[in-house]
Amino acid sequence: MSMNDPLGDMLTRIRNAQQRGKSTVATPASKLRAWVLDVLETEGYIRGYEKKTTENGQGELVISLKYFEGTPVIRELKRVSKPGRRVYMGVKDIPSVRNGLGVSIVSTPKGVMSDAAARSANVGGEVLCTVF
Repeated sequence: MSMNDPLGDMLTRIRNAQQRGKSTVATPASKLRAWVLDVLETEGYIRGYEKKTTENGQGELVISLKYFEGTPVIRELKRVSKPGRRVYMGVKDIPSVRNGLGVSIVSTPKGVMSDAAARSANVGGEVLCTVF
């Protein structure tokens, strides 16, 4: 079965696992997913992730979710740029999520990074998702 939006699938798996109170969640591996997880880890929204190989040889990312006093650290996880409607923004137009309390994850020519890192590197790009 082909998947139209692999990144959206990963974000939905994270959302669903946190609603159920799971400590880890697995998703198929890809470079884009790993880059987004790198940003989530450096910003402190997940504990980390590790790449594993399943029995059939497929790569898999096992994400360790983060909780604070029993509630998920990620309160809101939204996909902004979708396969049907891509959202590109210049460095001056990159949105600030909840007055800087949240993070926008941006795919730039210099790599996938947070909105603050994109502003400091003075690059715009495709806004992949927002996290709060």
